[in-house]
Amino acid sequence: MPKMGESITEGTIINWLVNEGDSFEEGDILLEVATDKVDNEVPAPASGKMIAHTFKAKDVVPVGETIAILELSENAKTEKKVSKSPAVTQEKSKGKISSSTSNLSQRVAPLPSGGAGGGRFISPLVDTIARKHHISYEELARIPGTGKDERLRKSDVINYLEKGRPFQFAQAVPEVSGFQIPDLKFDKGKGKIVEMDRMRQMIADHMVFSASTAPHVTAYVEADLTEMVNWRNKNKDAFQKKYNEKLTFTPLFIECVAKAIQDFPMINSTLDGTNIIVKDEINIGMATALPSGNLIVPVVKNADKKNLKELAETTNELVGKARDNKLKGDHTKGSTFTISNVGTFGSLMGTPIINQPEAAILATGIIKKRAEVIERKEGDTIEIRQMMYLSLSFDHRIVDGYLAGSFLRRIADYMEKFDIKRSF
Repeated sequence: MPKMGESITEGTIINWLVNEGDSFEEGDILLEVATDKVDNEVPAPASGKMIAHTFKAKDVVPVGETIAILELSENAKTEKKVSKSPAVTQEKSKGKISSSTSNLSQRVAPLPSGGAGGGRFISPLVDTIARKHHISYEELARIPGTGKDERLRKSDVINYLEKGRPFQFAQAVPEVSGFQIPDLKFDKGKGKIVEMDRMRQMIADHMVFSASTAPHVTAYVEADLTEMVNWRNKNKDAFQKKYNEKLTFTPLFIECVAKAIQDFPMINSTLDGTNIIVKDEINIGMATALPSGNLIVPVVKNADKKNLKELAETTNELVGKARDNKLKGDHTKGSTFTISNVGTFGSLMGTPIINQPEAAILATGIIKKRAEVIERKEGDTIEIRQMMYLSLSFDHRIVDGYLAGSFLRRIADYMEKFDIKRSF
């Protein structure tokens, strides 16, 4: 009986999940134990076979007492009894993986109702594997389980991954209840049928995955870009003459974003299970339209280390290659943060979907002249200013509102405090 806490001296066996004579795998839950504080699950330290239960369900057992005899696999480096210490060393079994889910791709399991996993029990080991591979609880709920009471085992999830995750984008099958959503049989009308090309299918899959994986929250700010717009309009011809490069707003935006990321590095991160990886490099992805109408995200590597000339060269080159369908695989890999300039299409603002596995994405709206009240020492004035909305969609699992709002405001500050005397 493992120790479930500092003050816990005994536990009550709720029920055995692995019967005598049954086999189990590393991480499978052997039994459930209740204490005066909380119910707990006792996982298998390695794969093996249940030889005997030394106590029955409802028995109260002192901590440290032997509750089961296990025969572990040949390569398992653990004792043949449940350890008296709650810290059980776990070694991966080298046995064969069961093929009991061979017909996995031929059916879609209904989505049970309930909480995590649709009301289904998810062991810590299965949960860790799911997080590592970005498998949502809804997706887990559709995987057939081969454990007791159809519980998911490690081998079930591994087999599912090897099958290519057939339920990744499947629709839930509603359960019959007192109220059912009526099948309205919408008339989809008639017209030209356009089959989605491979890229559009990939975009659709990626967006569905991102929306179902990360809890999206969007924050908004407004920025006065008058100084930046005036400087760019004044210097774009001279810049192109000097460097033979067009000076668009994109490198200017990337410059401000890279500075803000340096101030708030947690935005430049990725969730890996229960770990947050804060990236060393600042690689900015730019959502770019292709001639087909699809979007692709070429990446400006090490954006924080490039000057304005280098940023302009890189962005112009990547946009040109994208429009000519000449982008290589390396051009679209490694982004740590993405910008989507929805203003290019005339949009006032947008609520973009996060480019997984990043933590956030910025949308910049159209730059539009507006009458604004400006506070000056001599008093308030009404002036024509160049205004733009910025929106940040962020993964609320790892980014909270304070961080997102502060980061977004910092980007706007860098845009508004643009140095009109800067040289190039």
